[in-house]
Formats: sequence, structure tokens, C-alpha cells
Amino acid sequence: MLDGELNVLNLLRIGVDIALVWYTLYKLLMLIRGTKAIQLLKGIFVILGIYLLSTVLNLVTVQKLISQVIVWGPLAIIILFQPELRRALEQLGRGSFFSRNTHSEEENLNKSIEAIVKSCNYMAKRRIGALITIERETAMGDYIATGIPIHGRLTNELLTNIFIPNTPLHDGAVILKRDEIVAAACYLPLSESPFISKELGTRHRAAMGIGEVTDALTIIVSEETGQVSCTKNGELHRDLNQDKLMEILQKELKNNFKAPTSKSWSWRGKKNG
Repeated sequence: MLDGELNVLNLLRIGVDIALVWYTLYKLLMLIRGTKAIQLLKGIFVILGIYLLSTVLNLVTVQKLISQVIVWGPLAIIILFQPELRRALEQLGRGSFFSRNTHSEEENLNKSIEAIVKSCNYMAKRRIGALITIERETAMGDYIATGIPIHGRLTNELLTNIFIPNTPLHDGAVILKRDEIVAAACYLPLSESPFISKELGTRHRAAMGIGEVTDALTIIVSEETGQVSCTKNGELHRDLNQDKLMEILQKELKNNFKAPTSKSWSWRGKKNG
């Protein structure tokens, strides 16, 4: 009986040990995600892969060279990863390393929404045509690849400047991901639905088309009328004022932020006069 209890305790201890190690590694990966450190980490895995291959094939010279790299590797990692390690230690000291900084993320999301609304309002007043697609759960890599990479921080000024007429990037769609402008001048699939009003142009058909194949939220600014419209799941909401656009973005994007793996939200509405 005592041996059985000890075995259960040992299994529990091993499980907790493994879970803590994996969680720490996960937090470290999240910390360096989007920084140059992630590329350096990939390089380390390549070196380890070459070392294992050289061991299997008995490549003595390669083994000796990589052995030296491994010996001096920890020191090189400390030097190369200095900013990320300092940031990790700072977060550990603040007690935020093992907690998700939801306040900061939500604050960034609010800034992104505000930038989108300001940009659309500016372009609508001046009748500057725009097509803005916001990636959510469905990846849009195929459509991003058709455009010009930007990978810039989302701001009102940068987003507006992309759509200024007669500039190289103004034609096509801008694809956003959270607080980043990923690409511009992207091609989106046109909807072939016969129920789309004949008065709507290519931008609206593209917005409807991408909404039929992804869960993306797309905003259209008409250069003919200056009206702002929004589509999702093949549904079109037309003539949105600044407040209504802000309301839709906050509802949809914050719901997605709070439950990133949930697909249970619904998005219905009537034409806003």
C-alpha cells in the first residue's frame, strides 16, 4: 500500500516537473517571438541537427568543429540574446513572467482600432478609396503573398498614406494582423454572388469574396461616395459612421481577443442609414 502511494507521488512529481519545464520554455518562446532571437534559435537547431547527422555518418572533422561551437555556444548565446535575457529577468523581477500581460495587449488592440477608425474617417471625408482586411483565426498567407510586404506598426498615418492616390501601394487591399500592417496591394478573391447590388464596385466584391472564404473583417471606403462599409462572412454593412465602425470593431476584435480559439460569435446587423 505504501509502495503504491509512493509510486503515485513520484508520477505526480514527474508530471509537475515536466509541466513546469515545458511552460517555462513556452513563455521564453513567446518572449522572443517576433524578435531577431527567434532566427538565432532556428540557427542553433540547424547546428544541432548537423551535429547529430555527423555523428550518425561518422564525419569526424565536422563533429570536432561543431563540438567547439557547442562548448562556446552558451557564452555566445548570452552575448547574442542579451536584450531578450534582460527583458526576461526584468519580467521575472516584476512577477509578470508567468502571467499573461492582457492589459498591455488590450491597450494595443484599442490603439489599433482607434488608428483604423481615424484613418477611415480621414479617407471617407476626402473620398480616398480603401480596402482594409483584418486577419483573425483563418490564416491569410496566400493573399498576403500576392502583395508587397510592409510589416510595420499599425498607425493612422501609415495606413492612410498607403491609400493616397497615384502611389505604388494604393491599389489593392491592405492586410492587418492585430497591431501590424502585414502587406499592401494584395489581391482578394471577387465574390460571384448574384445578390450583390450592381451599384457596388470591385472593392466591395473583393471584400465580400474574402468574407466568404475566411473569417476576416474587411472595411471598404468608397472613392465615389465616401461611404464606409464593413463585411464579414459574406455579409455587408453599408454607410457606417465613425461611431458605428468603432462599435463593430470593438465588438468583433475584442471578442476574438478574449477567446482566440472560439468560433461561436455571431455578427448580424442592419444597414445603418
